[in-house]
Amino acid sequence: MASVLKEILIEADPSDVWAVIGEFASAPLRMAPGFVTATRLDEPTVRVVTFADGTVARERLVALDNEARRLAYSVVGDTLRPTHNNASMQVFAHGAGHSRFVWIHDVQPDDLATSIAAAMDHGLGLFKHTLETGVRSSR
Repeated sequence: MASVLKEILIEADPSDVWAVIGEFASAPLRMAPGFVTATRLDEPTVRVVTFADGTVARERLVALDNEARRLAYSVVGDTLRPTHNNASMQVFAHGAGHSRFVWIHDVQPDDLATSIAAAMDHGLGLFKHTLETGVRSSR
């Protein structure tokens, strides 16, 4: 099984970062507008995420911990069909008004790790920009 770990620092308060991540239904679209073109709930714990390249991921919520600011989910189908997938996102305080965001994907088959890592990198860049621009414009 391949494991992809990505971590970024964001110039935004952890509560602002969590306000985006902790909304399971809308988080992907709010994190990376343009890269993600649509999200919708299919069931209370299953969201369908559509990406600009046409990829569609059906994701099941595994855990949502508001206190730890951690969300875990699993890709369970649609056009992206790993044999195993587990992912988590967690927000940590990193000094006053800053956050450390950690995103981990464990996936099989291993060859999916390269494309997932590239998508995570792209999404994280947009997420950082979206949050930091929003924080600056609200000051």
